[in-house]
Amino acid sequence: MTQEAISLRIAVLTLSDTRTLAEDRSGDTLEQLLTAAGHQLVARELIPDDIYQMRAQVSQWIADPEVQVILTTGGTGFSGRDSTPEAMRPLFDTEIEGFGELFRQLSYAEVGSSTVQSRALAGLANRTAIFCLPGSTGACKTAWKGILAEQLDSRHKPCNFVGILLHGKQLHSV
Repeated sequence: MTQEAISLRIAVLTLSDTRTLAEDRSGDTLEQLLTAAGHQLVARELIPDDIYQMRAQVSQWIADPEVQVILTTGGTGFSGRDSTPEAMRPLFDTEIEGFGELFRQLSYAEVGSSTVQSRALAGLANRTAIFCLPGSTGACKTAWKGILAEQLDSRHKPCNFVGILLHGKQLHSV
């Protein structure tokens, strides 16, 4: 007997000073990947690379029982405006150290030593998973296909994040 997949409710936040939602290819990519996997997009926003605006939006989603996963894209590099790690770390109850490590390992095969300039990170806050990805579509695909697709799939063994993300609400089978 095969276990049914559980559909998670996911919010996507693009962090950019230069793009609009109409030009947001990374956000589009994440939306396509998560919906193809049977998850539900419950919110999508684009805000500037501003620590306090980021924290305000993500804090709102952390407090919302309808949001189980937050995917951010952008702001993980070293330019003067890249501040996603500084904005997100104070919100985490627990950092998922292995996420950034594994992302950089997978990314190395694609971009070589340039991967050291990625500060991709993840954490848990109020039983909500937050995954902070670089702003390129390639990096979003790498993170999704190499990590998130399995870790957000309730059928993946030996472990996945789905059980941790339950807010005591009824989840939807796909």
